[in-house]
Amino acid sequence: MTQLITLVLSILIVGFVIWWFFGHREEEAVQANVADGTQQVDIVVDGGYSPSTVVLKQGQPANLIFERKDPSNCLEQVTFADFGINELPQKEKHAISIDTSKFGEYDFACGMNMFHGKVVVR
Repeated sequence: MTQLITLVLSILIVGFVIWWFFGHREEEAVQANVADGTQQVDIVVDGGYSPSTVVLKQGQPANLIFERKDPSNCLEQVTFADFGINELPQKEKHAISIDTSKFGEYDFACGMNMFHGKVVVR
């Protein structure tokens, strides 16, 4: 009986870990605010990115303002395959300019590729 309980608990824990790290979580996309001709979105970095999906208008200058609250080493960088790697100082806001000259989706992730986000240019 003990072995059966151990097996069931082990399967539940493994399933939870797989869901937590690899489960597909959809979040509503956030439109950028426009001020002085520049699009801007504030992104809080705390156990992930919130919001994790940002929508920008093509051809208009844009900045993503990251505010890192999480002290983990994983989130001290944000990596854009198309825009490079940026260091995120903790408890400070850090602006990253995004090239909106082309339509498309641009993924970003933490330094360990565990937490993800996306910029959509329409």
